[in-house]
Amino acid sequence: MSGDEPTAASDAELAAAKVLLARLGVTPEQLLAGSTVPSAAVVVAPPMPTIGEYIDRVIGAVTPGTRRLYETYWNRVRAHWGDRQLDEPTPLEITQLAQRVRGEAAVRRNARGGRSAAEHLISALRCLYRYAVTDGLIPEYRNPAIRVRKPRRLASTRHALTDASLAAINQVATTTGNDPHLDALLIRLHSETACRRGGALALRPADLDSQQCLIRLREKGETVRWQPVSPTLMDHLEHHRDARGEGDPDGPLLRYRNRRPITARRYDHLWTRIGKHLPWVATQQISTHWLRHTTLTWVERRFGYAVAHAYAGHQGRSDPSATATYVRASTYEVASALAALAGEPHPLAIGSAETPTPGWPG
Repeated sequence: MSGDEPTAASDAELAAAKVLLARLGVTPEQLLAGSTVPSAAVVVAPPMPTIGEYIDRVIGAVTPGTRRLYETYWNRVRAHWGDRQLDEPTPLEITQLAQRVRGEAAVRRNARGGRSAAEHLISALRCLYRYAVTDGLIPEYRNPAIRVRKPRRLASTRHALTDASLAAINQVATTTGNDPHLDALLIRLHSETACRRGGALALRPADLDSQQCLIRLREKGETVRWQPVSPTLMDHLEHHRDARGEGDPDGPLLRYRNRRPITARRYDHLWTRIGKHLPWVATQQISTHWLRHTTLTWVERRFGYAVAHAYAGHQGRSDPSATATYVRASTYEVASALAALAGEPHPLAIGSAETPTPGWPG
């Protein structure tokens, strides 16, 4: 027998062929008759968009918070690769672009060699390609962004402030500037709640529960929580709402005297001014996030990790142990810690308030 002659198919090969024909919707009779494959069985791959086109699609699908975080980096990608097809860039090219962005990062006094810029660029591309995989444009194993390692994060230089430092910051904030009332309110809000800057900017009049002294915080990751505040702070927030608000319960709560909502620029101006009066603030690049460190450190030292974890609004996804699920602190325990911190009774607190912490914003 010549080597060019076909050999008989085995039973296993015949069975495999039948399975394949069934999945394609083709019968053996159609093959023998030369019939065409039914149109319903024809799978047409979606056209591959350019990177610029797909970025526009993803921007319309992500949450506002994700868009704010990544849009700057997507625009950088668009500027470099906007006309290329989505499946063209390789992991090596992404690494090269990340290094270029890292080298072009703005040099500030608190800069850390552009690591954050490179990390955010890679994260933005991972987000983009996750959608591409979900849409069936590329298979998971061909996702180039997931195979690029992010720069290793350096340890944070932030730490808790001393009582004397906190008192000095509060003194400058409340006695200088063109709106001491607003700045005092901001310092106390962040010192009591340890909320992030975005959480304060997202506050609305509808988020104030004056009866139970709670405010609703909406922060990164679309998290929402009710955070205890002291009766004094609640009074200040309500007075601010009544004096500067426009009557819209869903409008921004924190406003200037002209009723215009504040933005992140208010924080920038506040800490720049404090740094001019307190040079160590400018030298160490102290910001609002240091108040969060200060409050959470105080709570953890006196009330334990579980209460500090709840006070911070963390969701527990990064906890190394499943035990954290079972020892989660309640709002009542957070309220008790707040009452001790502020030295005021709280309607939800367990027990009585202690003496206010030295240096506490009053």
